[in-house]
Amino acid sequence: MRNLPNYLTIGRLMALPILIMLMFMAGDAAAWAALGLYTVCCITDWLDGYIARAYQVESPFGKFLDPVSDKIFVAAVLVTLLANGHLPWWGSIPVIIILSREFLISGLREFFGPKNIRFPVSKLAKWKTTVQMFSLGFLIVGESGEAVYAYNWETGYVLLVAAAILTMLTGWSYLKEGARHFHVQ
Repeated sequence: MRNLPNYLTIGRLMALPILIMLMFMAGDAAAWAALGLYTVCCITDWLDGYIARAYQVESPFGKFLDPVSDKIFVAAVLVTLLANGHLPWWGSIPVIIILSREFLISGLREFFGPKNIRFPVSKLAKWKTTVQMFSLGFLIVGESGEAVYAYNWETGYVLLVAAAILTMLTGWSYLKEGARHFHVQ
């Protein structure tokens, strides 16, 4: 449990309340600070996995906590974007699609884990994560980003819809893979 990747994962979870607080604060400074903290958290998400694999310090605790941490982080940011008005009501559609897929995959992994059936992360799922990370960055900074880039919100929303489409595709492929194993007792 005591290794740098696990500390990075725990740090990301500990930063989440601060990020949420910044996302609810008014003003450009808070929006840019939220984007900065979010960016650091995204970098640590990549870095913890890289360090764990490169230096062979993967641990059972890390294998459990990292994906759970990622899901908590994304869900909290998506819900906050709806709650703070950075996404309108119809923005809840891609949010629901993304969160539903996360629950589906978690359920599949939990169900099949004791049967030693694994669902490795696909390349398409990695693209989904990348698109989703960028979309959330644009949406977190919100209107404050429009002083730098006029189509900030629109870009964030288009990327969120793209992430939702990739989410459906990857969710379907994981579900098909799971269906092949439902006969395993």
